[in-house]
Amino acid sequence: MKRVVIIGAGGLAREVADIFAACNQVKQEYQIAGFIDEDPASHGKELNGFPVLGDLTWFDGIDRTEVWAITGIGNPASRRNVLGKAQERGLQFCNVIHPTAVVTPFVSYGVGIVITAGCVLTNQIVIGDHVYLNLDSTVGHDATIDDFCNINPGVHISGNVHLGTGCDIGTGAAIIQGVSVGEWSVIGAGAVVTSNLPANVTAVGVPAKVIKTRQERWYDR
Repeated sequence: MKRVVIIGAGGLAREVADIFAACNQVKQEYQIAGFIDEDPASHGKELNGFPVLGDLTWFDGIDRTEVWAITGIGNPASRRNVLGKAQERGLQFCNVIHPTAVVTPFVSYGVGIVITAGCVLTNQIVIGDHVYLNLDSTVGHDATIDDFCNINPGVHISGNVHLGTGCDIGTGAAIIQGVSVGEWSVIGAGAVVTSNLPANVTAVGVPAKVIKTRQERWYDR
């Protein structure tokens, strides 16, 4: 069995633990050791029956070859920044896919991937590292989703779409066939993206329009 530690201790981290539990109902494969959180006030507490073990320094006292890590942090910038500290410790990352997700053999993905209940991914899809696909999202053929993207519940990504690194796609949004969204852009809930969008913007509405532009590397904080 893989011994797993979830980095994060919020609601999303608890949902990741739920996915591991659902996988174990099909086949006993994972042992959840607990959660990691940078807030000292959470250390020693229990969340859904699993302990908050401490902060990232907890990994310094164990054999890291015997533990697999995964993040439960939704915000792409926060996820990236915490992972930078985690990767300095040489952690190995696992993927977790809910048993009800439909993922064809023609999907390739990196590490640290979370695919939740009800998602559908068709074929010739490329998923980067540390991507989160939330409840009931769909991804069409030949789509590419780069590292650290966060796909919120009920998002529909059509074929031949490219989402750049760190995109955060709001609940219920739709990305139309062949569209590209630049890295570290945010798409509002319910938006319909019908044309290419640049990097570092926020776009909302139907069709989606840019309402905010950020400086490059705004996510380095």
